[in-house]
Amino acid sequence: MIPDDAAERLMDSAQFIGKSCEKLGIQQWEVFASQGYGHSLDIEAGKISMASGGGEGGFGIRVVEDGRYGFAHLVDTNSADRAIQEAIDIARKSPSIKGFELPGNQNATKVGGMKDKSILDMGPEDLLEQGDQVLTRVSELDSRAVAVGGGIGIGAGAGAILTSSGIEDSGIYTSHGIGIHVSIDEDEHLTSSYEGESSRSKLKDLTASVDKAVHWSQVTRNKIDGGETEDCPILMTSDGFSPLFSVVVPSAIKGDRLARGESFWSGKMGQTVMANHLSLVDDGLMEGGMSSGSRDGEGVPSRTQTLVENGRLSGQLWSSRDAAKLVSEGKVDSAQSTGSASRGGHTSPPVCGCSDLILSSSAKTLTRDRLIEEMDRGYIVHSVMGAHTANPTSGDFSVTTSTILRVEGGEVIGALSQAGLSGNMAKALNGRVTLGDSLKRKGSYSTGSMHVPDVLLMDGLRINPA
Repeated sequence: MIPDDAAERLMDSAQFIGKSCEKLGIQQWEVFASQGYGHSLDIEAGKISMASGGGEGGFGIRVVEDGRYGFAHLVDTNSADRAIQEAIDIARKSPSIKGFELPGNQNATKVGGMKDKSILDMGPEDLLEQGDQVLTRVSELDSRAVAVGGGIGIGAGAGAILTSSGIEDSGIYTSHGIGIHVSIDEDEHLTSSYEGESSRSKLKDLTASVDKAVHWSQVTRNKIDGGETEDCPILMTSDGFSPLFSVVVPSAIKGDRLARGESFWSGKMGQTVMANHLSLVDDGLMEGGMSSGSRDGEGVPSRTQTLVENGRLSGQLWSSRDAAKLVSEGKVDSAQSTGSASRGGHTSPPVCGCSDLILSSSAKTLTRDRLIEEMDRGYIVHSVMGAHTANPTSGDFSVTTSTILRVEGGEVIGALSQAGLSGNMAKALNGRVTLGDSLKRKGSYSTGSMHVPDVLLMDGLRINPA
């Protein structure tokens, strides 16, 4: 699926561009290169609707002169001079950031689990076989159920970074993912659920997401009347919790937002910001982590950082540029990169972001059934709509859900057709919180990957039944 020498080819091209930068006398330059290949199939209306494959990639060039930086990107190295000149022109029109320089080279720890050869050996025929397995599984679990959307994909990519300060690194990574949207439409009553999973290695149980999607399509069919709007305990599954968490928490731990007063944790370093048994760790060295690796997006060695320890805010995330900018503005006395620069690809410069962000508890964690018993009376929310509208500065959110179950006396008594869910994430996490016993890796509305369990939030949330 990917040439054996893909990383070497990228590095050769990056060196060609780097030499062009040197010929033009640029003080500092950085070349970031990426190339991706993949195969995918789409599922629609209970059938495989399309299978496709292809690749894309290119180069991003960042130049820095006297604290000013410019960025440009290109696909063909033949246009390197034009792109470099464009980056220079942008830099010379940009404001200078006192003390801003591209990071120097440091030794980095190699992170394993980024490449699975079994994925590299897969082809379109393997995906078609997996698609048939998925569709068959849906029918086996419930004859009423239909896979109305989704797909399966495999990918392999190569990346390289080369800088004037001596950073030189490259590698190959793989991915395998599934997304499945299942609906049951019977007796003028439609219920549905979307589930997904992805991994750097070949997924061991491709149908696990199917089982979950069918399950939630089934359990939400027993509709009951909604009650009054109330403040009550909410058990959010990892699927329902992670979208909101990913919008507000990664923003709250960025150094620049903390310094500017744009985080609900601004001015609270060393203070209690979560329940005292909760900790938050950003692990850039996680083996097989979807957002981990030996170096961050600008070549700084990755690291594992504790951001909240036993409820107390103890760390923050910085990229090189943000650190220099906030020091030059006098917002902080000192700051430096924490290996937290993230790249969206070769078409954009690095930004500060998390890697693999993990929420954990030193207290006893519980199974979902035990969490329901502990809640006694309240709701279970498995998915939300509108998480992207949450306010990352205040932590306030107001979303809707159509995958919500009512709990009375520690037992599920039925499902609501729809409800509004509102509250403040910062207050909820600093209240009475109990975590589930298994972390699930979830995607993010921001940067990085979220590793969160089911979360029982006893305070600060409101349900407004439709």
